[in-house]
Amino acid sequence: MIVIRTNYSYFYYFSRMVKVVIIGSGNLAQHLILALQKATGVELVQAFARKKNDLLKLLDSDKITSNYNHIKNADLYIIAVSDNAIQEVSNLLPFSNKLVAHTSGSVAIEMLNDKNRKAVFYPLQTFSKNKEINFNEIPICLEAENANDLQILKKVAKTISDVVAEINSKQRKSLHVSAVFVSNFVNHLYQIGNDICSENKVPFEILKPLITETAHKILMISPTDAQTGPAKRKDTTTINSHLAFLTNENQKNIYKILTKSIIDNDKKL
Repeated sequence: MIVIRTNYSYFYYFSRMVKVVIIGSGNLAQHLILALQKATGVELVQAFARKKNDLLKLLDSDKITSNYNHIKNADLYIIAVSDNAIQEVSNLLPFSNKLVAHTSGSVAIEMLNDKNRKAVFYPLQTFSKNKEINFNEIPICLEAENANDLQILKKVAKTISDVVAEINSKQRKSLHVSAVFVSNFVNHLYQIGNDICSENKVPFEILKPLITETAHKILMISPTDAQTGPAKRKDTTTINSHLAFLTNENQKNIYKILTKSIIDNDKKL
């Protein structure tokens, strides 16, 4: 057995299961629960949910608590709640000198309460309930205040993912902002495209091969090289025709902003 001595405790995480508690019951919390249940080298000892019924389909009742004072002892506590609830949940934890990590891409590590050892366990992916996902392919970005805690995070992360990276708070925020552009904003553009199709009685499914090809292309070449379309070609005739066709002012404004951004980006090259 390898024993690592620190100024706060002894850890035996190289020779035994790492005990984990998940705090939360939303999309990410549920996916983490499913992934950790399948993992080797990690024991999911408990999950906290304000409403126990939210997790009964995943865990036995005796492994769920809705009382902070009944949270079991563990090596790592992962707070998987909305960003604006992280600090409050951190403050409500009844213990001290434990390793506590949040899962946010945009919240700094300093937002966690000082009574515990702070960390970040951020899976970089979009999660939806009832949508199965392969956790092995999800990058997990880690941050800790000391090397020993980072090793615990890495051991847990590597049991569920093949892509694990040490990322500081500033880098993590840059990834989160980038993710909003490439995922959330892109999905909203899908919604606009769907609305335009619906208004004109055209099935949105016709666009899906184009969506798939665009996504596949970006895996092979850079975004700059992948860019096509009337803005890239500076085809003002087509651009003006599209703007004249659109009747929704919000859609027009988005079209204009993105067209200008593509043209301006080309000027920099």
